[in-house]
Amino acid sequence: MQLVGVQLDIVWEDREANFQRVRTLLEANPPARGALVALPEMFASGFSMNVDRIAEDASRPTEMFLCDLAKKYGIYLIGGLATRAQDGRGYNEALVADPSGTTIARYRKIHPFSPGKEKDHYIGGGAIEMFQCGGGLRVAPLVCYDLRFPEVFRAAMQRGAQVLVVIANWPSYRVEHWRTLLRARAIENQAYVLGVNRCGNDPYLPYPGGSMIVDYRGHVLADAGDEQGVIHADADLAPLLAYRKELPFLADMKLDLSALFE
Repeated sequence: MQLVGVQLDIVWEDREANFQRVRTLLEANPPARGALVALPEMFASGFSMNVDRIAEDASRPTEMFLCDLAKKYGIYLIGGLATRAQDGRGYNEALVADPSGTTIARYRKIHPFSPGKEKDHYIGGGAIEMFQCGGGLRVAPLVCYDLRFPEVFRAAMQRGAQVLVVIANWPSYRVEHWRTLLRARAIENQAYVLGVNRCGNDPYLPYPGGSMIVDYRGHVLADAGDEQGVIHADADLAPLLAYRKELPFLADMKLDLSALFE
């Protein structure tokens, strides 16, 4: 199966402009049918705390965009968006659409970014989500700040994840943390990791890009650098399972975290 990361220079709080940027990038770099494609966290707005402005309304424009694009290309597509919670705050979500254009999973970011006051505006989720795609690979989507909490990734792996997808708005000041932690999550969980970050600037911060695809050994298969663009690499289940059998680190674990986030 092909893993694809779409690194986007997000236009601040301009949904239609960002939809067009995604369309243009995919038209120039069409993914294989059945591929797993990921867009950044809050790809249609940027990392905005203005829930009233950017959250999905009853017409669900960002969800419909993701579903239509997934159907057009015959892909599994993950994209970040904001939805509204009952108390007026929002949820920072990773939504998954399948090749039929159907929403099949919706992950709510478990760890709002407290240094950026995200938890004042967004409610943290409490559950890991999982879905299966081409070649039988099981995938868990996660969001940005979750990357600093290895127990979430471990719990996802123990529940069957073989591909861990991290969508992000990770700033330039901590780019080496981003790169190091993506590789660490791949190595310790013997899993493919697809990390998709934004590039460019918002009104508050610069962003480095640095989207990467890392294999279960920790080898970087693709790196987007610091410009807008598309990366891809192949992920295969058989060699991953063989590697886990050859080096049974996961089988030697003493602590079961699989029920932590249900």
